[in-house]
Amino acid sequence: METHFTWLDGLVLLVYFIGTLGIGVYFYSRTRSTEGFTAASRSLPGWVCGLSIFATYLSSISFLALPGNAYGGNWNAFVFSLSLPIAAVVAVRWFLPYYRAGIEVSAYARLETRFGPWARIYAGVCYLLTQLARMATVMYLMALPVSVLTGIDIRIIILVTGVTVMLYTFLGGITAVIWADALQAIILMGGALVCLLVMLAGMPEGPLQVFEIAQANDKFSLGSFGPSLMERTFWVVLVYGLAINLQNFGVDQNYVQRYIASRSDREARKSVWIGALLYVPVSALFFFIGTTLFAFYQVNPGDIDEVRMTAAAQELLADGIMKNDPEYQTLLTQTAETLTDTEIGDKVFPHFIGKRLPIGITGLLIAAVFAAGMSTVSTSLNSSATLLMLDWYRRMFNPDASEKTRMRVLYTATLVWGTIATLIGLLLVRYTNSALDMWWTLSGIFSGGMSGLFILGMVSRKTGNVEAIVGVLLGFTIITWMTVSPMLNDSWAWFRSPFHAYMIPVFGTLIILLTGLLLTRFRQNNIDSEKIS
Repeated sequence: METHFTWLDGLVLLVYFIGTLGIGVYFYSRTRSTEGFTAASRSLPGWVCGLSIFATYLSSISFLALPGNAYGGNWNAFVFSLSLPIAAVVAVRWFLPYYRAGIEVSAYARLETRFGPWARIYAGVCYLLTQLARMATVMYLMALPVSVLTGIDIRIIILVTGVTVMLYTFLGGITAVIWADALQAIILMGGALVCLLVMLAGMPEGPLQVFEIAQANDKFSLGSFGPSLMERTFWVVLVYGLAINLQNFGVDQNYVQRYIASRSDREARKSVWIGALLYVPVSALFFFIGTTLFAFYQVNPGDIDEVRMTAAAQELLADGIMKNDPEYQTLLTQTAETLTDTEIGDKVFPHFIGKRLPIGITGLLIAAVFAAGMSTVSTSLNSSATLLMLDWYRRMFNPDASEKTRMRVLYTATLVWGTIATLIGLLLVRYTNSALDMWWTLSGIFSGGMSGLFILGMVSRKTGNVEAIVGVLLGFTIITWMTVSPMLNDSWAWFRSPFHAYMIPVFGTLIILLTGLLLTRFRQNNIDSEKIS
C-alpha cells in the first residue's frame, strides 16, 4: 500500500517520542526512592490517575480492533463498555478502600495476609506471565499497522518502542508512566476525533448518509438478547465485561498502583470514575469510526480492493510465502477474493490513516497508535517491576534490603522484563500464528482464576486455606478445559466446551467463589453439629 507519509509526519512522530522521553527525564528526581518509583509518593491528583486508567484500557489493540470490529460486524462488543460503570461501583465501594487501608503497594500482599504465602505466589506468577504476554502482543500488534503505514521494518518499530518505554519507565517510574498515560490519552482522543471528521466530510451526501447506510446493514445492533451461552449475545458480552472489569479494578496491579498513587481517598475515587466513565463514550467513538468506515468504503468501493490486497499479502507472509514465489500473484489474488469484511476489519482503519488523512495528521494518528500501545506496555512494565521487587526479591530473598538495593532491583527488573517482552515481540514477527495464539491462550488461563480468589477472601472471613486451594484448583481446571478443548480435533468433539469463549473468566471466577463458599458452609455445619452433639 502506498502512503503519503512525509517528512512532516515523521517530524510529528519524532516530537512525540522526544516528548515521551522528556517526561521520564523530568520526573527522574522524584522517583529516586522505592515509594516514589512504585507509588509516586502517594501524591498525584485523581484526574491524572483517571486518565492513566483510561489509557490503560484503550491499548493499541483496542485503537485498531474496535473500529475493525464495528466495520466487520456491529456494535455487539460495545456492550463490554456498558459493564464498566457497574464494575466501578464495586471498585469504589469495596476494592479501593481495601487496598488503600494497607501500607503495601503490592496488590497480592493482602492475599498472603488472608490465605498465606501460596496465594500471593499463585496470583503473582499468574499476573507476571499475563503481563509479559500482554506487553509482547501489544508491541507486535501496534508495530504491524505502523510498519505498513510508514514503510519502516516492523522489527525496528518493536525495538524502538521497547527501548523508549524502558527508558522513560526506568527514569521516571510510576509518576512518568501516569503522566505519559494522561498525555497519550489526550493525543489518542484528539487523533480519533480528527479522523472521524475527515471521514464524515468525505461522505458525498453528508454525515447523515453514514446513518442511512449503517441502518440498512444493521450496523448498530447490540446483538441478540436471547438466553444462549454459546453465542456472543448481549448478555454473554455483558457478563464477560463485568468479569473482566472486576478483575481489572480488583486484581490488576496496574490499577491498584493508581489507587495508591492518588493523594487521598477522594482523589482515588475520582480516578476510578474518570477512567471508567470516560472509556464508555470514547469506545462508542471508536465503534462509530468503524461504522463510518463501512459507510465510507461503500461509497468509495475502489479503495477496499487495496485493503483486501494488503490483508492478503500479510496472510501470505505469515504463512511463509514470499513475493519471489512463482505462484505469489495467483495466491495473492485468490486470498484477497476470499477475505470477508470481518477478516479485513483491523486493516481498514490503518489504510484510511495512510491514504486519506491530510499531511501531518497522518503522523498524529500514527503517534496516537503508538500512544495507545506505549501506555499499555509502560503500565505493565512498571507494575511487573514493582511485583518482582516486592513479592519476589524482598519477600522471598532479602526482607531487610536497603533502599539502595531495592532501587537497584527495580531498575534491573524494569530493564530485564522490558527486554524479554521486546524479544518475544520480535519472535512474534517470525512465528505469528503459533506464538501469538499460544500467548493469548496462556494469558487467558493465567489471568482467569485470580479475581475469584480475591472476591472469596473479601466476602467470606471464615473461608480457610483448604477451601481456597480446592476452589482455585477446580476453577483453574475448568478454565484450562474451556480454553484448550476447542482446539482439539474432531475425534475429541464430545470433550469440547459448548460455551462461548467469553464465558471462560465468568465461569472461572464463579467456580472459585462458589466452591470456596460451599466448602466453608459444609465445614461450618460440621463444626456446629459437633458442638450440638
